[in-house]
Amino acid sequence: MTVNTASAKYEGLGKDGKGHVATKSGALDAPYGFNTRFEDDPGTNPEEMIAAAHASCFTMATSFALAKAGHEQGTLDTTCDVTLEKDGDGFTVTKSALKLSANVSGISRSEFEEIAAGAKENCPISKLLNCEITLETTFEG
Repeated sequence: MTVNTASAKYEGLGKDGKGHVATKSGALDAPYGFNTRFEDDPGTNPEEMIAAAHASCFTMATSFALAKAGHEQGTLDTTCDVTLEKDGDGFTVTKSALKLSANVSGISRSEFEEIAAGAKENCPISKLLNCEITLETTFEG
């Protein structure tokens, strides 16, 4: 079992507030707020952090599944688009779209896609999310 820690502080309320989010490891230390979420101000936002978490978790899960299947060489490159939509008076994350580009030696496209689909279903962040999760693959064997 592992426990990882992050913290967020928000000073001021609503649109005028300014936040700061950081991870214990120091890997993330960034401002966030209304302007970084819905406008173009520098900083991050919760959906961007979810996209990063999902892309990295899925990519690692795919890598480990490929290694378990006996494959030794390859490169995986994943992007993730997380969609936030208006939902009544609030908002809901409705979709996490994974796009994986891969170059893996000694594997058929069908085996690769089966392994990637399994990783999509079983990576811990996929299991955490309560939204539609899609996967698009580009493969070079």
